[in-house]
Amino acid sequence: MAGRYTSDSKRRLEYADRALEETDAERNAGDSELARRLAGGDSTAEAELYGRLAPRVRLYGLRHLRDPAAADDLVQDALLMAFRMLRTGKVREPERFVSFVLGSCRRIVAGLQRGAARRQRLLERFGPELVPAAVCDAPPVDLDGLARCLERLPERERSVVVMSFYAEAGSEQIGGELGLSTGNVRVVRHRALARLRACMEGTS
Repeated sequence: MAGRYTSDSKRRLEYADRALEETDAERNAGDSELARRLAGGDSTAEAELYGRLAPRVRLYGLRHLRDPAAADDLVQDALLMAFRMLRTGKVREPERFVSFVLGSCRRIVAGLQRGAARRQRLLERFGPELVPAAVCDAPPVDLDGLARCLERLPERERSVVVMSFYAEAGSEQIGGELGLSTGNVRVVRHRALARLRACMEGTS
């Protein structure tokens, strides 16, 4: 995730976390009142509350994700989920709804960052296996495509690949955990890597 910002924009991003946890008493009171109304069934409060919170959530997303498109997605994901929970009575303290939204943003961003880190680890582990030596000068492996291809593998093949390259487990250990012989582990791994290569090449 990457974006280009001016120096002024970067300085503004430093206030992103603070923007969600607004300390202005009047604004806090307005947010809390709208949240209470929405929790009480007043659907007219939703649009106004969304309009007040969306810019602040987006700024938080820009600060932590460094990508305008991802920040826009965060606005939709965090606020729509939070509003649904508020309407269904799952937010215990509507007057602290902004803090609830901030917590949701933190969890979503953390999940996205873990996913990005996981995809990077997948590339580091599986990339050399998926790019033949004869084409070592080819463009870099499509990291998102690799993750998708891995997820398409049958469960047993995916387990063998992940345990082999991510957990760095040996064939004997993998076989013991999956109920396979050492020879079967090697066969399954070979077949799985062939499927991954075919998937990455767009032939499956």
